[in-house]
Amino acid sequence: MPLISKLPQVGTTIFTTMSRMAQEENAINLAQGFPGFGSDPALLELVAKYTRGGQNQYAPMSGVSELKLALAKKTQLTQGYYPDPETEVTIVSGATEALFAAFTAVVRPGDEVIVLEPAYDSYVPAIHLNGGIPIFVSLNPIDFSVDWELVASKVTSKTRAIVVNSPHNPSGQVWSREDVEQLASLVSKTGIYVISDEVYEHILFDRRVHISLGSHPILREQTFVCGSFGKTFHVTGWKIGYCIAPKVLSAEFRKIHQYLTFSTVTPIQYALAEYLENPQHYLGLPAFYQKKRDLFVEGLKSTPFTFQDSQGSFFQLVSYAHLSKKSDVLIAEQMTRQLKVACIPVSVFYSTGQDHQVLRFCFAKKEEELEEALRRIQKIEILFD
Repeated sequence: MPLISKLPQVGTTIFTTMSRMAQEENAINLAQGFPGFGSDPALLELVAKYTRGGQNQYAPMSGVSELKLALAKKTQLTQGYYPDPETEVTIVSGATEALFAAFTAVVRPGDEVIVLEPAYDSYVPAIHLNGGIPIFVSLNPIDFSVDWELVASKVTSKTRAIVVNSPHNPSGQVWSREDVEQLASLVSKTGIYVISDEVYEHILFDRRVHISLGSHPILREQTFVCGSFGKTFHVTGWKIGYCIAPKVLSAEFRKIHQYLTFSTVTPIQYALAEYLENPQHYLGLPAFYQKKRDLFVEGLKSTPFTFQDSQGSFFQLVSYAHLSKKSDVLIAEQMTRQLKVACIPVSVFYSTGQDHQVLRFCFAKKEEELEEALRRIQKIEILFD
């Protein structure tokens, strides 16, 4: 019998495509969202310490107790609430696994899941694989704010969950306290769960503060908070993340997790637990990344692009809609091949490929690489002739 795909519309991701093209063209890769620099040597030494110390067998399914406790303490310090480390904190193999396990825990065939788009590309496949139906709500294309009346109009008796993301990928938009309250009002006293992608929680600019949905007394009881140590500590290749959720939700989440990966790499868990003992390792990140964002946006000011400064995340969006109606996919390809700078066309983050002539750059790179990329981007007008 022929194999019938469960994801017939899914092919190679744009991130893989653009990174491959960047390599082929010897272009600077500002497309895929990974840091272009190493982690703190102190963290690497801790991994070596625990590797040599014999912590190389399976970790407990929900994570080593030391890391769960350290994460609970960090949550208390940064968000003002203390999740029970043994029943409400689960260590997983990357935030993508956390998201998938959360969807699988609550979404059943025929359930509707509200997706705010542009949206990160792992959400919709996870919804489809669980038999769910994504219901798309577009953010404001100018500032990527949420139209809460529009969201509310999409809620039906079939609505099972809503997936949200702040700081937002691709736009860098950061939710305000009002956004959090609007969401709480929407889902209060309903059976609607919230899957909150908070992987950029420590990467915010201009003194903004991340408001985790777990910190809200109403949302806490209905939310899976998904985070990433890999994003926070510049080690995306380690694929280590977490999920914080109330006891009942965590119990269902763990049933999925134990059959996805069962457990996550052991010595790295112990290393992170010790590394988290110094809060400055994460509290200093906004200043570290703001320096990179400021350098990049200052350079962009001498280009014909229009943009609003990113509020958080690794990413800066730019618009060329006033210059050309060429597709963003075409411009991204031409930039890679002709200017030797790779970026991501934002239309790929929309279910219908809406093209607002917007591009996404990742500025989580070394300063000299950003400066060289900016020199090349200065020539962007040759693509619009």
